[in-house]
Amino acid sequence: MSNGKFDFSCSCGSFAGHVSAQGLKSGLRILCHCPDCRAAELYHHRPDPVEGVDLFQLAPQAITISKGAEHLRLLRLGPKGLFRWYAGCCGTPFANTLAKPQLAFAGLRTDIFEDKDALGKVKAEAHVPRPGKPPRSKGMARMVYGIFSRMITARLSGLWRETPFFDVETGKPVAEPEVLSKEARAKLYP
Repeated sequence: MSNGKFDFSCSCGSFAGHVSAQGLKSGLRILCHCPDCRAAELYHHRPDPVEGVDLFQLAPQAITISKGAEHLRLLRLGPKGLFRWYAGCCGTPFANTLAKPQLAFAGLRTDIFEDKDALGKVKAEAHVPRPGKPPRSKGMARMVYGIFSRMITARLSGLWRETPFFDVETGKPVAEPEVLSKEARAKLYP
């Protein structure tokens, strides 16, 4: 942390930035065990995150990319999937967003931070696998409340326009999405 900002970077250091103190304060740390989050990890040649993908959910206006914005790349696991952003220089997964800038939401990978424990404890888990039973989630009310309150605040205040992920004039993402075929997605994780 420096000057009230919480720094992040990709594995090689070519892509970096920070989260504002307000973003750190209003964010929520979660673990996601869903097949898509796990498939995205495998796409980037990372080990299967059996313990879940550790994410910090916050509003995009709290995120500043200060170095290497040209390395920002975009993956979709299907035509309607989440936007999954990563650093093209080294393949480090960075964030998940929804497909429209007006829906101000970002889930940052916690391992891009030097001290992810400073993000607080995990307060929710999504899609926790249970052998022979449907997956379950814990702390979902808190997570959903946080997502919608940040989205509504950003929408009403106009802060949704402050995003490193979209050109707000056109509504298009700053990188052209690579959309995986159904077959390519199926090969990553069932």
